[in-house]
Amino acid sequence: MKDKISEKEEIKNEIKGNCSDKSRRKKNMGDGGAIYGMGLIGALIYFIQHASTFAEGVLGVLKAIFWPGILIYKVLEYLKM
Repeated sequence: MKDKISEKEEIKNEIKGNCSDKSRRKKNMGDGGAIYGMGLIGALIYFIQHASTFAEGVLGVLKAIFWPGILIYKVLEYLKM
């Protein structure tokens, strides 16, 4: 009987988000965002500096946002995956 109660409490805690494993995982998820953010800022500066028209500047902003996906696509294309 005790096992059933503790299992129910565990399930309730997981649903509520009180699980200690989840909180540990959330703490380690912020590192990638900072690196992506620095890459985004660097790409924005690069593309905007090299733009000679407003349209090229807008295109540069879009390229800066999507450059990681384009890079991965090109790498996978090169590796023929």
